[in-house]
Amino acid sequence: MHIAPFLANYPELTLIPSPEIFCNEAKNAFLDYQQNGWMAKTDQKALYVYQIEDSHHRRHTGLVALNEVRDFFAGNVKKHEKTLSERENIHKALFLRWGAMLKPVLLTYPPVPEIRDWLLAFAQNNAPLFEVHFADDGQTHRIWMATEAADIEYLQALFTRQVTSVYIADGHHRTTTLALLNRQFKRAHPELDFDHLFCAFFSTDQLDIQDYNRVVEGLNGMTPTEFLERLSEIADLEPVENPRKPRKKHELKVFLEEHWYRLHWKKETLAAAEAAPGGAAQSAVLLDVNLLNEYVLRRLLGIHDVRNDARIAYVEGSKGLKGIRKIARNSRDRVGFALHPVAFSDMMRMADAGESLPPKSTYFEPRLKSGIIVRMLADK
Repeated sequence: MHIAPFLANYPELTLIPSPEIFCNEAKNAFLDYQQNGWMAKTDQKALYVYQIEDSHHRRHTGLVALNEVRDFFAGNVKKHEKTLSERENIHKALFLRWGAMLKPVLLTYPPVPEIRDWLLAFAQNNAPLFEVHFADDGQTHRIWMATEAADIEYLQALFTRQVTSVYIADGHHRTTTLALLNRQFKRAHPELDFDHLFCAFFSTDQLDIQDYNRVVEGLNGMTPTEFLERLSEIADLEPVENPRKPRKKHELKVFLEEHWYRLHWKKETLAAAEAAPGGAAQSAVLLDVNLLNEYVLRRLLGIHDVRNDARIAYVEGSKGLKGIRKIARNSRDRVGFALHPVAFSDMMRMADAGESLPPKSTYFEPRLKSGIIVRMLADK
């Protein structure tokens, strides 16, 4: 990766009403924030150590920097989701209106001990530029500036040598939009920098992939008993009294009519999926979400487009099994599915193979906030 320092904008914490309101409204009010003098600007280019301490006092530490967009064009910034042109057009209009990117693209990569040790030592030995606490989710965000030429050159050399590719954890549309601006608007807006992507690099040991679960409305004309019978043809089911989240791949939890069941795919189902045209034999990874989409949602429940079918409600893993139960228990025809989180290794294998994960397959934590560190596309 070819990283570079930059001038950053950040909130004047003594002036903003509250961190939560500031970040939640940043997309709508960024230009007002600037006009009101609520944004400060660093006086020299830097690389930025970014640390998020969560409610369990675990500290997640990464680096915010620019990255040359040519790394994306070369296939070294890897996607695992399909992007939509409609959303890219929305982002394009916003980037041009703001003249800025309000949140860095979250990129992950296998841990590099030298990078990790440098970031932790720098954070321990220096005072942060600022820190802000978000009471709603119990997080504290801290940012340090690395301005010394020797530090910047050292990190640039490490990323060039040891981080040969990265994976988009959050920000697929921001990434492809910047690439489109680079190709389509670079000459029309020479004052704006479309050659660099605004990035936050967090290695996989500094992030968590949470499960992303589903609740489906309607059993496609079946009674709950009939649905369980059909489900038992493709998976082994057993009732559980004290359910926990799935502990391993190919294990799911199913909630129906106030009862929980543990689901394990039958060997025959896995073998059929691997042998099917377009199945695992042609895919880098056999994912539970793909099995669920094909064998349960499509074949049993009649859902053919998981991207657009209004019968599906998605439940973030942070809400736990209670989040599934809360939605599913409102109707006897609603069924909930809890999945084991996609492994980093599976996500990377899919991205390396140029494949896309189904929608709402991964949910990375912790997540960055809009407006906490901003990159203006024109350094003035």
